[in-house]
Amino acid sequence: MPPLPHLLGARRARTEPSGAPAQDASGTFDAALDDAELHTARTALAQGRRQAARSLLVHTGDDWDRRGHRLTALAQDPYAAAWASDWLAAEPGSADAAALLALALVHRALRGKEEPGRAREACDTAAGLAPADPTPWLGRLLLARALGPEREVLDTFCELRRRHPEHHHAHHLLIARLAERPAGGRGADVHEVYDVAELAAAEAPADSPLAVLPVVAYAERYRVLAAAGLAPADPAASGHWSGPRARRILRACFDWWLEWEHDEHPRRHIDLNHLAFALTCAGRPAEAAALFQRIGEHATPAPWSYAHPDARAAFDAARTRALGQ
Repeated sequence: MPPLPHLLGARRARTEPSGAPAQDASGTFDAALDDAELHTARTALAQGRRQAARSLLVHTGDDWDRRGHRLTALAQDPYAAAWASDWLAAEPGSADAAALLALALVHRALRGKEEPGRAREACDTAAGLAPADPTPWLGRLLLARALGPEREVLDTFCELRRRHPEHHHAHHLLIARLAERPAGGRGADVHEVYDVAELAAAEAPADSPLAVLPVVAYAERYRVLAAAGLAPADPAASGHWSGPRARRILRACFDWWLEWEHDEHPRRHIDLNHLAFALTCAGRPAEAAALFQRIGEHATPAPWSYAHPDARAAFDAARTRALGQ
């Protein structure tokens, strides 16, 4: 196991209230992003037909990032828990049905409509049916990141990382939580979350999208500072991306994207949105424009919600400025 978990345990900070990721109830943002097969399966599931979802997950196999992305998107439907329960009743012991039920209950718990304990039990049941699958642990991590103490976040992340060391969603959740640790009066470019993100990026293979994780860390840290009134509400006026470390990270991550852009990664638009946000805030519109072209209409709530209560409006305004429309 690479040494990242040891760094995570290097200091036990007091648990901070978790700033939950933005949830969109308007339909403006689509968790499925550009996954056409996922769109088809989700539509069929909404009509009470589970075969498309069943086939989708079978064919996803052990592509763990894609499996986590697809199950998370399916699970966010308000009726997903009922569909998954029916599926599990029809196919007892189905790891796919159990994982969907677990993620659905997790999302219900995050919306305050389910007991977190029941969601955790469902994740444990799904993990027992598929011990190698990190997805039930993703459910546990979603709960821990929003509702649990930091120790639970770190322990759950390590369990998940043992099953898939490069798990994209898990690293984003970890970074979001670590960004909430107190800075201890150190400089703007000094915080543990930056160290963890850079180490994870360095340990990952050269073509891994975890290369963008240091940019994500800067966005999450800005979220915390702005919420505490320690940074201006306008991220472009904050100077947060103007320090030497921030400039180095942003340059390296943009260069990585130019060399290694992966059209096939299921969560790549999340990385593209973070890069576009950072370049916009750093006053680099030409580079941001290239990213907005690749993003198209696939905006994501984070990090735009960190700059404005209306995340879509923030995205559209930044895109218009960058593209000169």
